[in-house]
Order: sequence, then structure tokens, then C-alpha cells
Amino acid sequence: MSHGNELHCFIRPVSLICLVLVLSMSPACYAQIDFGRDVQPILAAHCYACHGPDAQAREADLRLDQREAAVDLYAIVPGEPNESELVVRITSDDADLQMPPAEHKKPLSEQQRQVLIQWIEQGAEYSRHWAFEPIDKAAPPEVKNAAWPRGPLDRFVLAELERRGIAPAPEADRTVWLRRVTQDLTGLPPTIEALDAFLADKSTDAYEQVVDRLLESDNYAERMATIWLDNARYADSNGFQFDNTRKMWPWRDWVIEAYR
Repeated sequence: MSHGNELHCFIRPVSLICLVLVLSMSPACYAQIDFGRDVQPILAAHCYACHGPDAQAREADLRLDQREAAVDLYAIVPGEPNESELVVRITSDDADLQMPPAEHKKPLSEQQRQVLIQWIEQGAEYSRHWAFEPIDKAAPPEVKNAAWPRGPLDRFVLAELERRGIAPAPEADRTVWLRRVTQDLTGLPPTIEALDAFLADKSTDAYEQVVDRLLESDNYAERMATIWLDNARYADSNGFQFDNTRKMWPWRDWVIEAYR
């Protein structure tokens, strides 16, 4: 298999990967509950305000952000959800016992309760933030339609599709593929000239050349920079009180240049 075809295979399932990730976000999809992925967000949103790291706001001397502290006070009894005070409180109908308290107006959903119960049942293991965990290389899963994957990445996508009973979509033609990859990497549609050149290119690395060209373009750098700028609430003016200007464009240009 040529390198160009391998790259073609890598780009082709990007949309499918996004779909698989979205469909798999619900903790109910996982047999094994993961603390960082499934439990931490629930505790942070509903519990840490009163039972977290802030000693001034902490109530009942209970910390749920540390396993040892929670276990010592029997809020969590690993493997025994029915013996865990946390489960008693989150499932209680008694307003004096129920957690989170009704006045906090942050009730748990039934799914969130089940996640916490299942987590405790499985041993209530804590973990560090995913960014501090070592990366494990996952072995590509076995698939039924062994002729479809062209590379390891495809096997992960196909395995999830097969698990859900979904057949892969037909392969996109060159025109559709070019539109997708150009819009994904630059936020813009391909030009007529780019389309004509790609359709006329019969080389084995035609797809790779397109991706390399897009990654080297200013449009790609600007596309990626907008994500950071939006998250940082970038603006050329203050926008709230007097809307006076501020000199923020050097940082904007620095981000774009970093990607370029």
C-alpha cells in the first residue's frame, strides 16, 4: 500500500470518528466507569463546592476529591455502594438527608446517580487528570469486515460501527473528499483551481499532497488560531464598559504564526 493511500485512509474516517465519539460520550456506554471521564465531572459540578479542596467552604469535614478522606468517613465504601453514605444521601427522598441539598438547585440526574453507584461498586478508584497519565498504545481491535480497513485507525472506527450495527458509508468521491478536507483544515471551500488540479492528479500521493498543501497554508494557521482566540474570548476592544480599543492583535498574530 502506498503512503498516499495510507494518508487517504487516515483522512477518510475523520467524520466517522467524530460521530463515534459523540455517540460514545454517555457513561452508560462504558462497562468500566472511569473516574476522570465519568465521575470527576459529576463530583466537581455537584459536590466539591461543599466537599472539595476549599477548607473554608468545606462542610462536615468531608472531602470527596480525595479517596482516602472519603473512605475514612465511610462516605465511600469501595465495592459496597449500599454501605456508602454517599449513595444513601444521593438516593434519599428525605429533604434533610438528600444530597446535593435542594436549595443548591443542582440535582443529580438518574444517570449520574447510577454512574456513582456503579463506580463505587467497581471499587471507587480515583485517578489523576488524564493529562498526567501515561499513554498506552492500544492494539487495533478485531473486526468482521476485515476487507474494509486500510490502516489501524480504520479498525477502531469499524469496530465501533459494527458494535452499533452501522455499516460504513460509501467512500466519498474526489470532489466531496476535497471539499471536506479543505473545509475541515481551513474553514473555507476549495477553489475551482484546486479542484481541477486534484481531479487531474493521478499520482499515488495525490491525497497526501493536498493535505500537505493545506497544512502549509496561511488559511490553516488562521483556522486553528480561531479556536484559541475564541476560547480566550479574544477581541480588539473591551466590549463591555466603554468598548475602547486595546492592543491585542500582537497576540493574535503570534498564535497564527505559531501554527504557521
